[in-house]
Amino acid sequence: MPRNTLMKNTPTTEERIWAVIAHLSAIAMGMGLLLPVIGWSEQRRKSKYVSFQCLQALGYQSLGYTVWILFTLLVVIFTSITAVVGIANVENLQTEMMSIVIAHTTLMFGLIGIYFALPIVGAVACAFGKDFRYPFMGKRLAGYLEYDSSDEDEWLIEDHEDRWVTAMGHFSVIIMLWGMLVPLVAWILQGKRSLFLRFQTIQTLAFQIGLTLLFFAGIFLYVVGAIVLLGTVGLSGDAGINSSGMVGLGIFFIFMLIFFVIVLTVPLFHIMGQWAGYRVLKGDDYHYPVVGKLVEKRLLQSSSGSQTPMEHN
Repeated sequence: MPRNTLMKNTPTTEERIWAVIAHLSAIAMGMGLLLPVIGWSEQRRKSKYVSFQCLQALGYQSLGYTVWILFTLLVVIFTSITAVVGIANVENLQTEMMSIVIAHTTLMFGLIGIYFALPIVGAVACAFGKDFRYPFMGKRLAGYLEYDSSDEDEWLIEDHEDRWVTAMGHFSVIIMLWGMLVPLVAWILQGKRSLFLRFQTIQTLAFQIGLTLLFFAGIFLYVVGAIVLLGTVGLSGDAGINSSGMVGLGIFFIFMLIFFVIVLTVPLFHIMGQWAGYRVLKGDDYHYPVVGKLVEKRLLQSSSGSQTPMEHN
């Protein structure tokens, strides 16, 4: 269960508002990643309470979304297998299919409800000035950051703050397009303060941009191949597929093959992003293949070699 305790020093109205907004931003799904990063950057040396709640919200949206996606895939696989087995072993096909559709819809809405429920609870708790903790993650994050709400004189560990934010940027690769908000905003708002954070966010952003372009390139090739096929086969009329139709068919199959290779490759890059986030949290200075070295070289040139991207200001 979430830990909701009244703080020794009740947060101000401004602090509560920041915390509430950070948690409720999860309702916006991927777009909500923007607000916790802004809140943390704005309040990181003004309010330890807000900083912690924003980092919690950021972690929930990055890690929680990944877990939600995995559970959703499991539900789809389970209901698909159930549908195939049910169709093969039931006489009343229409009734069986209706039952499967209802069960699938219930599970999907149930997963969405669970995903939204915790941030809403967190927002309500923070609105009343409580020190909210997400199940599983909250206590561990507090220990990682050495967060103690009763000690006003100690800030969160800066190195671990930066590592948490950059790791969430790596994890968010699974969130198409919106996942780029984490490294982009963190780089813009905090990149000048920490060369380590700047390096990690830039290489993460470059990695996600490259992956996004690859995915859309696959879709583009598939669409172009389909257009070529329709255009060339359409020219053959009723006489069958002529030479131009065969060329169009060949182009379509080639483009379709490339598309499927890209689609099957994308999850491997997602796994690489998850691994990068884990390595950063463990204290390593992870470099993406090729991209990491290029970004590091560029940063070393811009900083005149006075500080490596693995060091902190």
